[in-house]
Amino acid sequence: MNSLIDSPFAVLLVTFVVLSGAAYLADGPLRRWRPIRKDERVDFDTALAATLTLLGLIIGFSFSMAMSRYDQRKNCEAAEATAIATEYRRADLLPGDDATRARKLLGDYTNQRIKFFQEHPIGALGVDFAKLQDELWSVVVLGANARPNRTTTDLAVSGMDDVLNSQGCTQAAWLNRIPGAAWALLGLIAIFANILMGYRERSTGMFALLALPAVVSISFFLLADIDSPSGGGVIHIAPYNLISVSQSMAGH
Repeated sequence: MNSLIDSPFAVLLVTFVVLSGAAYLADGPLRRWRPIRKDERVDFDTALAATLTLLGLIIGFSFSMAMSRYDQRKNCEAAEATAIATEYRRADLLPGDDATRARKLLGDYTNQRIKFFQEHPIGALGVDFAKLQDELWSVVVLGANARPNRTTTDLAVSGMDDVLNSQGCTQAAWLNRIPGAAWALLGLIAIFANILMGYRERSTGMFALLALPAVVSISFFLLADIDSPSGGGVIHIAPYNLISVSQSMAGH
């Protein structure tokens, strides 16, 4: 299901087709097979109103879940930029050669993190990135061991630990999504609401029948776009803070 949700435009298309089909089947074969009796109309309208209300509430609740995860991903980007900038300054606490190497590696690391946020990968980061992380950790540890005064160099080690941990928090935030079961339940309620809408007797044409599928499909599109960090839609998390740190390093 995640492969579909990671493509908000596919969610828009699939949702509109499925919901329109459900409404059309209820409006045609189902209503001809078993029309609504006059004494059932009041109860049916009550059930339809309750279903639409429930659908709206669940969509709103899902939006709240998606926005909290979106904000978390933005905060993680800012936290990574802060940790990298702090460690770049603390590199002065390392011996000369180690400080120079640490700054160069931090520059490469920052460029990799900018690329991550721009390309929005969800899977593994790759062997090269893991190697870069190992090199960053090794250079501060070697530099700290080379100096007798560990009080100052421990700050550089602690700062590098923050850099690596902030990346792990970002990766966890990227994987923190609306559960697939919640999407399935949301889809079932939407289908049932459109069946009820199509089954209801009406005097208008096809426009009224397609209005609800269109509105719900757009809502699902926006929900999937906010929830997915893969960048398949129109809403993205731009690494402005990391770009600012990279530019600051270049001018240092």
